[in-house]
Amino acid sequence: MAGMTSTTRVPVVQAEREALCDTFLELGPDAPTLCDPWRARDLAAHLVVREHRPDLAPGIWLPALAGRLEDGQRAVAEGDWESLVATARSGPPWWSPTRIDRVDALVNTVELVVHHEDVLRGDGTPGPRREVPERTERAVHAALRKSARLMFRRSPVGVRLVAPATEPIIAGPDAPVVTVTGAPVELLLLAYGRIRVASVDIDGTPADVESLRTAMLGVS
Repeated sequence: MAGMTSTTRVPVVQAEREALCDTFLELGPDAPTLCDPWRARDLAAHLVVREHRPDLAPGIWLPALAGRLEDGQRAVAEGDWESLVATARSGPPWWSPTRIDRVDALVNTVELVVHHEDVLRGDGTPGPRREVPERTERAVHAALRKSARLMFRRSPVGVRLVAPATEPIIAGPDAPVVTVTGAPVELLLLAYGRIRVASVDIDGTPADVESLRTAMLGVS
């Protein structure tokens, strides 16, 4: 898979944006993604609309505007592939608040990491397809620590998230009865409903483990 283009001088969010766009070009516009039925071109169009089309982006969150969003995003996806990826790679436009590095990191780091894995694991096979840079893993773990309870709000059981060499993160509505162990990106995929492809170990009673799996399947 495409290698990371980051250096320590490039913010993690921008390094991940670059890496995702490298993967887009490597796999091509028709590569499958975990956001079925979207192909790579649809996912790239989603990112472009989200950052560059304020006239369409509200449809991501407002059902009443979803139809207009779908039509506009389809038109973006049908454009020239390399130009589409170049626009995604350029990041937020000058007028966007996310042009500020701190805001970009807060809003887009997790989004880009998850969607990168959506493309890399588009065939549905579990497990990593790349070596995630350590600083990206740290950024993901920090995001999990801040938002785990929200991310696991649908879980009917309490969850302890354990990544190597880190303090456990407590998530879910109750005291933890299930322990999930894995690298930060794998834990993030579980949190975002990609449990089918996440390389994690889940320990607990069979009933509690199944409850967690069922609740987190398809969450986005």
